[in-house]
Amino acid sequence: MGKSSATLINWLGGWFTKLGALLEGIGRPIDTKTKYVNLAPTDKADKDGVYSEALLFATTDPKVRNIALTGPYGSGKSSIIGSFIKTQRIRPLYISLAAFAKENNTEINYTSASAQERRQEIERSILQQMLYGADANNLPLSRFKRIQSPGFLAILKSLYIMLGMISVWYVFTKREMILSGSFFEPLSVSNWPKFAAFGVSLLFLWSVLHNFYVASFGLSLKSISLRDVEIRPASDNLDSILNRHLDEIIYFFQSTDYDLVVIEDLDRFEDAEIFVTLREINSLVNANAGVRRTIRFLYALRDDVFVNTERTKFFEFIIPVIPIINASNSIDMVLKQEKRLRLDGRLDPQFLREVSRYLNDLRLIQNIFNEYAIYVANLETDGENTLNADKLLAILIYKNVYPRDFEQLHRGEGNFARLLGRLDEFLAHSESTRKAEIAELERKMHIAERQIPSDLKELRRIYAMALVEKLPAETISVSIDGSSYTPITLLVGSEAFDQIIAAKTIVWRNVYNHMNRVDLSTLQHEVDAQKTYLQRKGEIEEKSEEKRSENLRRIRELRSQIASLRTIKFDELVRSGAERVTDLFNEFGDKGDLARYLILEGYLDDTYYQYTSLFHSGRLSPNDNKFLRQVRAFRTPDPGFQIDNPNEIIAAMREADFEQSYVLNVKLVDCLLSEPIRYSEQARKLLEFISSHFEVCEDFFDAYYATGGSVSELLARLAEAWKQFIPTAIASERNLSHLTQIVTHLPAGVLTTIARGSDEFPNFVASRLPDILATAPDLAPERLEHIGLEIRDLPSISRYPGIVRFMVLRGRFELTIANLEHAFSEVLAESDLRAFRERNYTTLRSLNDPALMKRVQRDLDLYLSDVLLELEANTQEDAAAITDLLGREGLDEDKLREFLDRQAALLPTLEDVPEKFHTMVFELRRIMPTWKNCILFMAGSGFAAEILVAYLDSKDVRAAILSDRLPNDPETLQLRQFLLNANGLSDDGYREYVRKIPNMFTNFPKSVDSAKLTILIDERKITFSKESLERLDVNTDLPVVFVAENIKAYLADPGMFGLDDVFRERLLQAAITDDDKRAIVELMDLTTLTELPKRAAVIGPILDRTNVRISGLDAAKARSLILHSRPVETQISLFNKTYSTMTDNEAREVLAALPNPFSEITTGYHTPRLPRSDENRTLVQWLETRGIISSWSEGGGVFLSDAIRVNLKRR
Repeated sequence: MGKSSATLINWLGGWFTKLGALLEGIGRPIDTKTKYVNLAPTDKADKDGVYSEALLFATTDPKVRNIALTGPYGSGKSSIIGSFIKTQRIRPLYISLAAFAKENNTEINYTSASAQERRQEIERSILQQMLYGADANNLPLSRFKRIQSPGFLAILKSLYIMLGMISVWYVFTKREMILSGSFFEPLSVSNWPKFAAFGVSLLFLWSVLHNFYVASFGLSLKSISLRDVEIRPASDNLDSILNRHLDEIIYFFQSTDYDLVVIEDLDRFEDAEIFVTLREINSLVNANAGVRRTIRFLYALRDDVFVNTERTKFFEFIIPVIPIINASNSIDMVLKQEKRLRLDGRLDPQFLREVSRYLNDLRLIQNIFNEYAIYVANLETDGENTLNADKLLAILIYKNVYPRDFEQLHRGEGNFARLLGRLDEFLAHSESTRKAEIAELERKMHIAERQIPSDLKELRRIYAMALVEKLPAETISVSIDGSSYTPITLLVGSEAFDQIIAAKTIVWRNVYNHMNRVDLSTLQHEVDAQKTYLQRKGEIEEKSEEKRSENLRRIRELRSQIASLRTIKFDELVRSGAERVTDLFNEFGDKGDLARYLILEGYLDDTYYQYTSLFHSGRLSPNDNKFLRQVRAFRTPDPGFQIDNPNEIIAAMREADFEQSYVLNVKLVDCLLSEPIRYSEQARKLLEFISSHFEVCEDFFDAYYATGGSVSELLARLAEAWKQFIPTAIASERNLSHLTQIVTHLPAGVLTTIARGSDEFPNFVASRLPDILATAPDLAPERLEHIGLEIRDLPSISRYPGIVRFMVLRGRFELTIANLEHAFSEVLAESDLRAFRERNYTTLRSLNDPALMKRVQRDLDLYLSDVLLELEANTQEDAAAITDLLGREGLDEDKLREFLDRQAALLPTLEDVPEKFHTMVFELRRIMPTWKNCILFMAGSGFAAEILVAYLDSKDVRAAILSDRLPNDPETLQLRQFLLNANGLSDDGYREYVRKIPNMFTNFPKSVDSAKLTILIDERKITFSKESLERLDVNTDLPVVFVAENIKAYLADPGMFGLDDVFRERLLQAAITDDDKRAIVELMDLTTLTELPKRAAVIGPILDRTNVRISGLDAAKARSLILHSRPVETQISLFNKTYSTMTDNEAREVLAALPNPFSEITTGYHTPRLPRSDENRTLVQWLETRGIISSWSEGGGVFLSDAIRVNLKRR
């Protein structure tokens, strides 16, 4: 009775509990309700009723007994079934094998003897869910006994049993009375207790027998077991459990009202035979006469359970399910969960979008966010929301997708734990990789530095070969000025090579010691029409410097990365060695891509412990303990080892530790230097260790320069305590890194003191300034000024315009073309580079920039040699700039000469040029050609006649100066006399200058050659007189020319000069008129013509041309004139004019002496033919008249029309 009361009380208590929970839920806020979501299938999955309509058709069609609801995992099949059953009056029986059953069964598959046993396990699970799902009271005859729960009737039943047993016991004690019949006496109502006892006992015994009988239907003989022998049917273990217990299944459906069996998750076992068995059972059940309703099996399974078209033969109706979630729309489900939890944008939308591609199970997504809500509530108890929401979500995704690995992580096991365990390996690999790259870059830089001389040597060989081609074959050496010779075989390596190639002309010498000059003005253009040798040389050096700077920047970056490796993110380390952890990612299985994404993107890293457990702070962090353990194990931790409590570390270290390399830790040194009073002794030991073991501190310095907080303090204290710090730093392998930090961080006064004490420091900084600035681009330019630095190459630091401008304005740069050009274009913002290169000094003077001009004038001689003379195109300086340079004291005159020689401008006057440079400007023809400048030059102490002669002989000078009139006044007398006696002038130049002289001279100069005398005669600059004539050498043609030039004066009084016929004969050959020649012939003695055939040859043509008869001319003289004159036409003409002085025989003798055909005019039968001309016609006419020939005629046929036929006398 007490037990029944307790049962009643428990039932009432449960009912009231549910009522209270319901009332509590009514008053609870909405957000509390929606903070979590259950993972059970929903009954609202088919809002449009599409699937319900299909299921309704399938469950009402009498021909449909096996229904398939197909779709991938997580597509919502269970929810669709639940939604359908909720709306229909159907009694379903659910048979579902949990998802983990497949994993368990997989183990069975590997450990069991056969697939048959595996199938039996599955069938046993199906049978158990079917039979044990129904109330045991509904299946009293089932052989599968279950514990029955006593209900309210159990009280009555127990009371009935108790009364029955009492009655039986009572009747049994009265058995003798019953047998004797006295038990039933008297037969009256008063004796009802006995009758009741007897009746109850009979009823109780009947009930017992009846129950034994009914129970016998559930008994089966499985085996007979004797003492050592057990008899069992052979099919006991091999037959299908479902088939073996088919009677139980039929009895189940006979005794229950289930008409729909929902079978889920059976497809996970990949065994189609089970479906065959279930279909057979369905057929048998529906065929059983005891089952008067249609039993339908509804299977929720994947599409690929059956091969090809087999499923259409197996199922009578198939309903496809369109998944409600997949990789493409999972983001919507994720965002829905975020909105449900009201995260207010704490999660990165990009992260959600990317990670959702790996989540295609709605229950999984819901569970992840359920756990997210729980974790946030526990981890963010302070309300500050300091945790990274993305990382927390990533941890929970990892926990749900890889639960076993997550569980192992707490014990330091599993894939992710092994990945974390390789952190030191990643660090070592990353460090070794970077160190290897540094070593390779340094090797390349070393090779490149050695390659520069090789490239320059090759360039020299190209130009040397071009030079050799211009030299004679047997040349052995060359020289610029003829004083110092360079052998051809040593030309490429000669220090004078650049000057030789840049020279306009050079002197060569051959094996015979012969010397001469060769023009090299076109040499460089022939090799390269675009660039000069020096430009190409500069490009090689500049290219090498650019590559070197690039390599240095990369080395600096790598060393900075090494120093900060300990602080680098875990995902970056893993990415750098991803190929080394591929095996670990593969162990994650099919979903390894998700793990790879979470780890490589940095969402799952070594900070996981902050999200998986509650934090309790202590004095020493795990890193601090690890550091101290390494120190106590006598292993030096990495300089960048991350420690969290340096003060505690210092307190835990021994005093001797500060004299060892253990102290070389960035955080530790920062702490020591930040509290100099508290840690003075430890800091002193640190500095002593560094000074005595500087070479082993390089890695520490790299790390400290990169991440240390007291670099300035450390360097200042080192420089103060250790005098050899700077030289040691310069001599070290990483001198650039040290000197960069020294220049950047040391106080200005210390920098100045160090620079004054030694040139080594400023020289190093000057040579490596581009590299230093690349490391420290924010370096204050005043610090360079404190060092006393002059920039060697401004273009190399062009990326730092502030420094460039400062140093230019302060004049702190070396005078080079590149530096000045950079200052001109970048600092002064001038764009006319052509003016800079063609008239550099002029351009700089025109800028009116005091700082720039002050810098130039400070080293003017250097500017002249390294800038003006190096600028090949600098030829357009104006006269004022040139004069300014000539007026500067202390400049090298040879350099000035070279500079002046290049200029195209002419100085307007010699008055502004120092007297010592007069000769130079005239020699180089850099003075304006004026008579005044020539007079000033002649008046100076440095006058050189040969220089002036060479100057005046120039065509350009002549063209300019001769355009002005030369005054005939006392001031120009010296110049006019100089010109008259300037034998060094070319003939053309002398003629032009003599022609410009306004007056005549009385006599010829003694110092000029015959050509110049001829010019004086031609230009009539000498008065014609007997004295001037006698001044001329009679053995030359000059007297003849002089007389011929003054022939009228001579003929006016020929006797005054006393000239003979020999002179007159020479005069007849001069360029005078025929009338003058005729007058001279009349002055000659012609009786000598027969003895002087040459004279006759000269006089004959003159007489012929003047056509004047000469008295006293006889046949002999006429014959001499005719025969010695030339050409034959002149001979015939003279013959025609003088034949009257001859007899016929004398005429025949003359004809015989003439050339053919005239010599053929004799006697005989032949017919000479003469060319047709007036003279020949006159000849034959008087010959015919004199009877020397018979006759003559013209024409006589086509071929004889151009000839005169002479008919001779026969005898």
